[in-house]
Amino acid sequence: MSVINLKAHYDGKQVCLDEPIDPVPNTPMLVTVARPDAEGADRAEWFALAKAAFARAYGDDEPDYSHCIGKMPPSE
Repeated sequence: MSVINLKAHYDGKQVCLDEPIDPVPNTPMLVTVARPDAEGADRAEWFALAKAAFARAYGDDEPDYSHCIGKMPPSE
């Protein structure tokens, strides 16, 4: 099954796709609603989750890889 993400909006009556698509009848779809009124709270929760994940992945005892950033690998 191929999955794609499309932008859409609600016009007060129905969900309107913002991008062209040609689905066949009865195509299953998953709808995720991003409520504007909860954006600040959601953003804070996602930030806290990401911060905790980065803290686990990059602890104080990790080596410093900053010297590797932005350099091209040697050519063969």
